[in-house]
Amino acid sequence: MGLLESIFLGIVQGLTEFLPVSSSGHLSIFQVLFGMDEVPASFDVMLHVGTLIAVFICYWNDIWKLIKHGFGMLLDVVVNAIVFVLRKVKKSDLDYRKVITNSYRKFALMIIVSTIPTGIIGILIEDISDFAASTLIFPGICLLITGVILQISDHLPEGTKVPKTASYTNAFIIGIAQGLAVLPGISRSGTTITCCQLNQFERKFAVKYSFIMSIPAILGAAVLKLPDAISEGMTAAQGANYIVGVVVAAVVGFVCIKWMLVLIKNKGFRYFSYYCFAVGVLSILIGIFR
Repeated sequence: MGLLESIFLGIVQGLTEFLPVSSSGHLSIFQVLFGMDEVPASFDVMLHVGTLIAVFICYWNDIWKLIKHGFGMLLDVVVNAIVFVLRKVKKSDLDYRKVITNSYRKFALMIIVSTIPTGIIGILIEDISDFAASTLIFPGICLLITGVILQISDHLPEGTKVPKTASYTNAFIIGIAQGLAVLPGISRSGTTITCCQLNQFERKFAVKYSFIMSIPAILGAAVLKLPDAISEGMTAAQGANYIVGVVVAAVVGFVCIKWMLVLIKNKGFRYFSYYCFAVGVLSILIGIFR
C-alpha cells in the first residue's frame, strides 16, 4: 500500500469514524469505485489507533478521571469481597464500602454496562457483518437507515440527563445500539448519539458518552484483528506509510470530534442524513448494475 493510499484511507477513517456517515460503509464503496484492494488487517488496526488517539486528546481529562475512579471502584470491590469473607468466617462487623460515590464512578460503570451488549452482539453478527461488507447493496440499505436515524436526531428535544441522573438501563440500551452499528453502513456515532438523545441525555453529554464508549469497542475490535495483523508482517516502507496514516486519522478525527459538538448543538445532523441518502442510493444502484 502506497503513501497516497495511506493518506487517503487515514482521511476516510478520521472523517467517517466520528462523523455520522459510517466508516465501514464508505470503505466498501471506495474499494469498488477506486479499485482498491482489501485494506490489510494490520493497517486497519493502526487506523483505529489513530482515531483512539483523537478521542484521548479531546477527552483526556474525563478519560483520566474515569481510569482513576475505575481503579478506585475495583479496589473497593476487592475490599468488600474481603469484608464479606471476614463477616462470614470470623463474624466480623466490618462495614462494606460504598462503590458508586461520585458521577465519574457511575459514568465508568455505565461504560462497562454499555460494552457488554456491544461485545455480545458484535460476536453474534460478525459473520453477517463480514458477508454484508462484501456487497454494495447491504451497506447502501444501511446508509439509508442511518439517514433516517440522523433525521430523528435533529427532531428530538434537548435532554437533561447527565451521569448523575442517567440509569444503567439507559447505558445497556445504548450498548445494544452500538452493537448493531457493527453492520456496514450503520453509523456508530450517529446511532449511539441518537440513542442517547432518545434516552433523554443532554446533547453535549450524548456526544461525550458516544465517543468515550467507543474506546473499549474499538480496542476490542483491534485486539481481535491483531493475529491477522501479526501474520501479515510489515516492511520498513510499509511501517512509514502506516505511521502517516495513523497521524492523518488522528488529526482529522480530532477536528471531526470538535465539529460534532457544534453539529449536535445546532441540530446539523440533517445535512449528513441527506448525504447518507445520496450515497446509499448510489451504493445500491452500483451493486445492482455493476
